[in-house]
Amino acid sequence: MSCFQGLLFCQDAASLLLHNFCIYHIDAPGHELGANVISSDDPLLSVDDLADQVVEVLDFFGLREVMCFGVTAGAYILTLFAMKYRERVLGLILVSPICKAPSWTEWLYNKVLMNLLYFYGMCGVLKECLLQRYFSKELRCGMHGAESDIIQACRRLLDERQSLNVMRFLHAINERHDLTEGFKKLQCKTLIFVGDCSPFHAESLYMSTKMDRKGCALVEVQACGSLVTEEHPYAMVVPIELFLMGFGFYRQKHFASSSSNGSNPASPSNRSCIAPELLSPESLGIKLKPIKTRVDIVI
Repeated sequence: MSCFQGLLFCQDAASLLLHNFCIYHIDAPGHELGANVISSDDPLLSVDDLADQVVEVLDFFGLREVMCFGVTAGAYILTLFAMKYRERVLGLILVSPICKAPSWTEWLYNKVLMNLLYFYGMCGVLKECLLQRYFSKELRCGMHGAESDIIQACRRLLDERQSLNVMRFLHAINERHDLTEGFKKLQCKTLIFVGDCSPFHAESLYMSTKMDRKGCALVEVQACGSLVTEEHPYAMVVPIELFLMGFGFYRQKHFASSSSNGSNPASPSNRSCIAPELLSPESLGIKLKPIKTRVDIVI
């Protein structure tokens, strides 16, 4: 949940997303607030099990087709879900996604984190390791060495998680398999955001090159870590709006002057496109952080 608060509470994004769409949020097992420790008798879940659980949630709420929005490990799970259940996914919005099996370095690093979680819980060293994965160095250090509100809020949220439940989820992600071959099965359009300071930057770029160029757009955000949704949420608004236009959803007012009144999405008579020039830094406006784009598509 902490991966999306910055974006969803951003005024422009809220008028686009919260006012026009019904959002179902799925926590990893045992990661919801107030969760109990998962019994050690329960079997460890694989990434395929986690993807199958998404289907259970959709069936419970009677949802036939959805637009999936995931961050890092969540992006991996939803991409796998889209491969296994192609008819259920309209599109993917992925933030700093991973798609390969872990390298030996990452695998060993995750094992160290799991041991810390098991023996010491959500200790200070572990939180520092996770924060390095989430945010850029500039945000972590802050001005004059003072921590930003985002970092302090993230620390509090980490303290509220059950460390053994986090360990189980990290175990599933550490045993993930490579999705590259499955990209050929994907039939949905995909929008990828990645911060250029993210440790998953190279993998996100790799993923964008292996997907169908006619259905995938990449937006790189400068001076940003993995959680683009938290560090630079305003940089996501225009690309997301243009992406949704490709599905026939649009707001009658331009996002910069929009309000919650009269901005319901409607279906235009002609399908809209994501034009490469609309994703340029100049079009995104000078109030945003600089954005590099790699878009070779017409959607």
